Amino acid sequence: MLHGKVAIVTGASRGIGRAIAVAMAREGASVVINFTANESAAHETLVAVEAASGQGVVVRADVADASDCEKLVRTALDIFGKIDILVNNAGITRDNIVARMKLEEWQSVIDTNLSGAFNCAKAVMRPLLKQKSGGRIINLSSVIGQAGGAGQANYAAAKAGLIGLTKSLAKELASRQITVNAVAPGYIETEMTSVLLEDIKSDILKQIPLGRFGLPEDVAEAVVFLASERAAYITGQVIAIDGGLVMQ
Repeated sequence: MLHGKVAIVTGASRGIGRAIAVAMAREGASVVINFTANESAAHETLVAVEAASGQGVVVRADVADASDCEKLVRTALDIFGKIDILVNNAGITRDNIVARMKLEEWQSVIDTNLSGAFNCAKAVMRPLLKQKSGGRIINLSSVIGQAGGAGQANYAAAKAGLIGLTKSLAKELASRQITVNAVAPGYIETEMTSVLLEDIKSDILKQIPLGRFGLPEDVAEAVVFLASERAAYITGQVIAIDGGLVMQ
């Protein structure tokens, strides 16, 4: 579905980001594997991409830094000559109730999870428009951005903001055949959910109609679809991948 395409996947060193990078490689895309801190994990993603018969490159960049995002895009253009797909997946958590949340805990999550997507979208916009061949931007929101979460006001605000950013960009770029969509994963089996206590996991499972946590691959398949020509008439949408947890 993505033969000949070039994709940037932020936060691709592990979890959902890695699954997206590998799934795109499997469908024929060349993948720019972005990471911030864990270089060895990013190279593990590269190995997985190559094992899927794909081509990839590892690029360190902090998406919270606009100049780093510009460097990320320049590197992708220098190596592959173009960019077709941007997946804004990079994200962090700094959970705390608002009464105890430090400004740094609030700001760091907003800077990475929301401003990071803005920075990357802005950096990739000029080459996408110049190519005149359309493009895809896919933002990773969250069920928490749709329903809120106690102790996660910073994360919820950032992920809800991504939905607004998605819809606004979709309207701005539609005339150039650049689609912008978001996916909103629910509870996915990653490092973030592995730290939950068993009784909390049990309570969450009772709220999920499909009765299980999702897999990173569940999210990756939806992202690949949105990145493909099969989704050419879909823009400004938020697709929940949460087993039915939040139905709107």
